[in-house]
Amino acid sequence: MKGTVVKRGDVGEDMRRLMYALFATQFEQVSYAQFISDLEEKNWVLLLFRDDDSLGGFSCMHFYDVAIDGKDLTIVYSGDTVVSTDTWGDSALSYYWMGAIDYLRRLHKKESVYWFLLVSGYRTYRFLPVYSDYYFPRYDRPTPTDIQAIMHAVARDRFGDRYDPETGIVHLEAPPVLKDEYRGIPKNRLADPHIAFFAERNPQHEQGDELVCFSILSEDRLTRLGRRMWARGRKLYPEIVES
Repeated sequence: MKGTVVKRGDVGEDMRRLMYALFATQFEQVSYAQFISDLEEKNWVLLLFRDDDSLGGFSCMHFYDVAIDGKDLTIVYSGDTVVSTDTWGDSALSYYWMGAIDYLRRLHKKESVYWFLLVSGYRTYRFLPVYSDYYFPRYDRPTPTDIQAIMHAVARDRFGDRYDPETGIVHLEAPPVLKDEYRGIPKNRLADPHIAFFAERNPQHEQGDELVCFSILSEDRLTRLGRRMWARGRKLYPEIVES
């Protein structure tokens, strides 16, 4: 697949309808109006296209600055992200997404970006250890106090009392729920300690509960595979010309 990152305001109605149609192939209990309301809270969208130019996937992102305990941080919050099941074997989402984040980081002249995401599916959680050396929560390392404070502050700011700081879970008012064929964790996958940890920390994930997760997005914080995806993604976006 091929991709491009665009400002959310440049995504027209026809493309929004296509995005929702793709979203609805895997998720239920979310109306088009709710989908658009969530989209309007973001400021960038990554669009992925098949060779025939049909929409194969997308990821919505909110790239913004926040001050926490006197420290200025740049956050990228991942919104709805869906890739068509017939392209699941394609790693385009990984390198286009990382390339987009690196592009936005350079565009806004930031040294590093903090990735804030909600996870209701084990497949999404499993991407974290594949690509990142520094993510939380995780089974093999406690969350550092300073990172936990950032997670709490960002989650409270975005979700208010829908966020439970004791469990790290966000209970959305109208959560997207995976369709039956994608819901749940196969028993054999629980042998993976990462997936077993996710299942323990988010026991109601099948009902749409979301686990707050966090990572620092910079090349030196990635796994070897993550660095390859980062380098490949950078080649897809134009270099930033200093003014």
